[in-house]
Amino acid sequence: MNRRHYAITLQQASEDSPTLARLAALTRDSSERFQAIELLIPAALRSAVQAGPIDGNSWCLLVKSNAAAAKIRQLLPALQAHLRSLGWDVNSIRLKIQN
Repeated sequence: MNRRHYAITLQQASEDSPTLARLAALTRDSSERFQAIELLIPAALRSAVQAGPIDGNSWCLLVKSNAAAAKIRQLLPALQAHLRSLGWDVNSIRLKIQN
């Protein structure tokens, strides 16, 4: 077993590991999707929503409350259409409430 006795950056570690590289790519993609739709979310709700995990054609948004989720739920068709117009293959956006 080869042990490294020096520090490496997260980027270097992810490049050396296919699993970490895939996870880093999904995280980047999720953040880019969120940036693309952020301005479509009313300003008062933006702080209550975060980018979540991607699972195939499904993307998850993390929402801080039931009330915010109810409002965001009404925007989902427009958010999906906007993402598809930008080239993302998003068949559904799920909401997960963070308690």
